[in-house]
Amino acid sequence: MPLADTLALPFERLRSRYARSPLSGFLRWWGRELLACVPASWQHWLRSEEPRLWLSPQDDELQVAAWHDGGWQTLASVPLGEAATLPGLLGEARAERAFWLLLPARQVLRRPLVLPLAAGQRLRDVLAHEIERQTPFRADQAVYDWRLRPDAAGQGQLQVELVVAPKAAFDAVLARLGPLAARLEGVDAADADGVPLGVNLLPPERRLRRRDPVRWIDLALVAFTALALGYALWQSLENRRDAVAALQAEVEARRVEARRVSALRERLVDAAEGANFLARTRAQRPAMIEILDDLSRRLPDGTWLERLNVQENRLVLTGYSNEASATVGRLQGSPWLASAALAGSVQADPRTGRDRFTLTAEVVAAAEVADGAAPAR
Repeated sequence: MPLADTLALPFERLRSRYARSPLSGFLRWWGRELLACVPASWQHWLRSEEPRLWLSPQDDELQVAAWHDGGWQTLASVPLGEAATLPGLLGEARAERAFWLLLPARQVLRRPLVLPLAAGQRLRDVLAHEIERQTPFRADQAVYDWRLRPDAAGQGQLQVELVVAPKAAFDAVLARLGPLAARLEGVDAADADGVPLGVNLLPPERRLRRRDPVRWIDLALVAFTALALGYALWQSLENRRDAVAALQAEVEARRVEARRVSALRERLVDAAEGANFLARTRAQRPAMIEILDDLSRRLPDGTWLERLNVQENRLVLTGYSNEASATVGRLQGSPWLASAALAGSVQADPRTGRDRFTLTAEVVAAAEVADGAAPAR
């Protein structure tokens, strides 16, 4: 099967679905409205395609016309025998346009058909079968095409119009065109009002494939658009990566700062707890001046101290006194001292004539003193 026939079915299926969709009509209307908004001198350059040149055989004469603003505009007329001279008469600009042959309405058969939507997948094969049912020709004896019926609005059905021309008469018309037949891009048929139906009866393998002068520009634009889109996506991805990297760096910096603040807070808490401990310890112990004042009041007058030592809550006194035994009793009533007792025996000192003693006592906490009686003065 030729490549053109292989691709024809998918293209017909896509054309059928697109033509039946509301998008097709909307885009045509929108394009006409937008084109009408620009100056007339610009409309020629903004049209999607150049107007076709229609060839219409009239007896022994070949007319060339263009469909413009809903009407025909005759451009030239030559005898059929001189059809090869037509491009020269039209000029270089017009000769480069698409040539289409327009068959009169009497030379084609038109049959409305109602088909299931599933037939749209193999519509050309289905229509080839319908030719033998709807016309007196076999499929190999005719050329045909189809169009969607503009007045059809069935649900669950495909309503098309089959357009058929006898192949023998069709080939005869093309033969009368001579070399000009090789330049045809399509063959259409006119309706009762002379308006083209919008079909192409010319077999795909016989259609002129014109080289599009802007194809490479279109391909270059497509490639550039794809590259630009790829670059935009890559740049967007890079920007996101940079943003993520910057955010991660900021989070890490904040984490380091938080650890530093946490370490400072711990040091501050430790320092505060140490200061509070010292403050509590000092608050629990009486001041040394108070202990000395209390001792100076309670010790007998004939007593002097050789050593006074306070370690934590323990007081040790070493000295000489002529009333060493009475010293313990005098310290029993001290608010700052408790459990006063002699450590060891009292020894007489022949040099001073007094007794040498060592006395121990427990220093009372300041809080306990505050809860009890105030020291006597």
